[in-house]
Parts: sequence; C-alpha cells; structure tokens
Amino acid sequence: MEWRFNNEAPIYQQIMEQIKAMIATGVMKAGDKLPSVRELAVSAGVNPNTMQKALSELEREGLLCSKRTSGRFVADNPENADILQEAMMMECVKTFIESMAKLGYSVEDCIKIIEKYKRDNMSVVKESES
Repeated sequence: MEWRFNNEAPIYQQIMEQIKAMIATGVMKAGDKLPSVRELAVSAGVNPNTMQKALSELEREGLLCSKRTSGRFVADNPENADILQEAMMMECVKTFIESMAKLGYSVEDCIKIIEKYKRDNMSVVKESES
C-alpha cells in the first residue's frame, strides 16, 4: 500500500479515508485479509497506536471485522463498496459546488458548466466511461 499524508487532518482519519477508498475502488474486496497492525504501521510510517485507532474505527463503522486468531478482514458485505463510492462521489460534488459558490456560481451554473465540459471534451468523457 502506498500512503500519502498531509497536515489537514489527523493521520488516523487520513488512514481511514485511504482504506475506504481502497474498498470503494475494489483494491480491497470483501473478505480480504489485512496485514497486521505493525506491518501496516511500518508501511505507512506511523505509530502502531495510530494505525490501531484507524482500524478500530473502521471496525466500528462495519467496514472491517476481526477474527480472533486470524486477524482483520474487510467486512464480508459487498454493498460496502457501493455505499462508499456513493459517499465519496457526493463529497466530491459537495466540494465542487462549494468551491464554485465561492466564485459566485449557482448550482444551475455548475450544471451548465459540466454540460459544456462534457460537450467540449466528449472524447475524454467516453474514455473514462469505458
């Protein structure tokens, strides 16, 4: 796993978001076993307690589960990926709309801008759809 961190949020939250993204995109699938806390902490360059906190929160959210002697796994719920994708998509839309509002654009303006972008960049849009 390749980890990227910034100073905008606590590291454990960034770990959670990155694992959620891996589940949403299918990099991590239902039933996949995660490396140990120590292995993950070393690969991310963080304190094991930070990694433990992130994984515990993901368990609490139902995205991961622990099996007593076997380790931690991605929860066996295929709907999780769809739910996460939807949430991430809505967050992107929210961020876009809020950014455009700061520039003085309405939601209707944003829709027109997206339609224009799609029209002007149809080859790029078709490539991303396939």
